[in-house]
Amino acid sequence: MKKIKLYALTGFLGSGKTTILKNLLTNLDGKKVGVLQNEFGKLGIDGEILRKDDDLEMIEINKGSIFCSCLKLSFVEALVELSTKNIEYLFVESSGLADPSNMKEILKATAVASGDVYEFEGAICLVDALNFEEQIADLETVERQLKHCNIAVISKMDLVDEERYESLVEHIRKINPVCRIVKSYNGKIDFDLLAEDLKQFSWAESEETTNTKENKPKTLFITYDKEMEKEKFHKFLESIKDKCYRMKGFFNIEGSWNQVDVVGTTINYEKCESKDSSELVIISKIGPAIIKPIFTEWEAIFGEKPALKN
Repeated sequence: MKKIKLYALTGFLGSGKTTILKNLLTNLDGKKVGVLQNEFGKLGIDGEILRKDDDLEMIEINKGSIFCSCLKLSFVEALVELSTKNIEYLFVESSGLADPSNMKEILKATAVASGDVYEFEGAICLVDALNFEEQIADLETVERQLKHCNIAVISKMDLVDEERYESLVEHIRKINPVCRIVKSYNGKIDFDLLAEDLKQFSWAESEETTNTKENKPKTLFITYDKEMEKEKFHKFLESIKDKCYRMKGFFNIEGSWNQVDVVGTTINYEKCESKDSSELVIISKIGPAIIKPIFTEWEAIFGEKPALKN
């Protein structure tokens, strides 16, 4: 029986994983593809972006990292389920806060349950050219993602110069001396990478993940049922962004629906299809302490309490 080609797609929050995945899926048009998508929040914002393809076999696992003991069984069960589908490729897009160090052990557990149906082709790690150096200083998971990848794709190269690129390469090589390093401009990736033997760029042995229930970041979301003024909304995002790893969602802004994405110091708005309601997922850098500034800033700007939920 022909095995399903499995790729892991890793990289920190906002590095561009979903954009890269969309482009890979476009290039695989006509092939039978599955996606297992993992997000830390209850709301699968990125899943909304991918589900437009009716032919896509997709499972979402939210509220934590699939590599943590709290969701590891759900991950294995999802892999087993997807192995029964008529697919040729499976992409596992992990949360930006996920540490994939135990990926091979999880695949071994899957093989016990479903047989040797997957061929692990390798891990593709997205490196955010704009924000990587700050991220790597803050979190061990960023280092682990790079350590266990076969290819490091430096995203957002259209926003940095060659000097920054050389600095990034030097930093990557200190963590992973053998992975292949490629550039990505405007969310594009060379599709021919999937034809290569990525396993030749492997070197790190499987190890215990650093993801635990205890270090799981605080995730909250705000819902809103009115039309939003852009100036006020932007002011709110600016007021709390330094306390967040990531904010993303969909908002009706002055009569036009926008996908909102906040990474580092960058706030981006992109037109999107209409949604039932506006919602924003917030992943906190400072744990539950984020709640007070959210309430304070929202009330000061909008004159009402936010509809904030865990």
